[in-house]
Amino acid sequence: MTFARKRVAAVAAVAVAAALALSGCADTGTTGGGGSTGDAGSGGSDNLAITFLPKSLGNPYFDTSSKGGKAAVEELAGTFAEVGPAESTPDAQVSYINTATQQGVGALVVSANDPKAICDALDEARSAGVKVVTFDSDTNPECRDLFVNQATSDGIAKVQVDLIAKQIGDAGEIAIVSSTANATNQNAWIDKMKALLAADHPNIQLVDVVYGDDDEQISFDKTAAVLQSHPNLKGIISPTTIGISAAARYLSTSDYKGKVALTGLGTPNQMREYVKDGTVTAFALWNPEDLGYLAAYASAALIKGEITGKEGDTFEAGKLGSFTVGADATVLLGDPYVFDKDNIDDFDF
Repeated sequence: MTFARKRVAAVAAVAVAAALALSGCADTGTTGGGGSTGDAGSGGSDNLAITFLPKSLGNPYFDTSSKGGKAAVEELAGTFAEVGPAESTPDAQVSYINTATQQGVGALVVSANDPKAICDALDEARSAGVKVVTFDSDTNPECRDLFVNQATSDGIAKVQVDLIAKQIGDAGEIAIVSSTANATNQNAWIDKMKALLAADHPNIQLVDVVYGDDDEQISFDKTAAVLQSHPNLKGIISPTTIGISAAARYLSTSDYKGKVALTGLGTPNQMREYVKDGTVTAFALWNPEDLGYLAAYASAALIKGEITGKEGDTFEAGKLGSFTVGADATVLLGDPYVFDKDNIDDFDF
């Protein structure tokens, strides 16, 4: 898939780098010569059974990242599976990690709901020979082999602050509609946004941060509540794909449409109607399909012993080219994009 890309100039130098239960309702797309993940066996450089564990299932963002992961695993002639909880709670992923460990998968690709809550389970998986790659949202570094990051926290925070500042004339009250209170990536971005606002945008006041728990209806209700609580609000940042689309849905049929700006991180397919009807001017995101694709190739490189997670390790990631492992066993994807009415129809994810 080829997309026309609009890079964010302010972060052009920043390298950027999230389903169903295992038994009964598990959706395990199997490819290649490995059979199902239940037949994967344990350890070994030829065990390309790779299981994706997003924060929750039914999230369009993770549906897209898993699409990329599955494509990569197919190219590698491995076995792909996606499992996960229905809700993004701190310890909801533990049982899926334990089951995958018992099945002897080659690698787990995890977007963590909490940096600490799943560490014990991941430690057991690694002790059993499973390679652990986090993507989108990290655990504590000692709990995994590699983190495939969509972006630096600085880059992601800056693009969102720049967008809201432009849209509200660099002055006024804003609020943040986040996902879950424990989400590693969300909290890192919010901390950076607070610092950027204080340093570079003294006339913008962040008056509230609310959490929609990665649930569309809760995010919708939180948007309504924050607008009612802050009648002078000029803008909302929602650094989560579920949150921004829910906030846009609320704004689009309310008296706030055209009066309160909304930006953040979303997918083009979710946000297209709101850009075209004028509810949203511009928002940002990396390509989650590429993120999943890269995470799968990184997992395979670990399984094969081509890399260990050491700084300076290099590996090939199919159509995306060559990548180098950076500090703290982190790989960065690429630059974020800004989507607006002029380019949103060039994208399909």
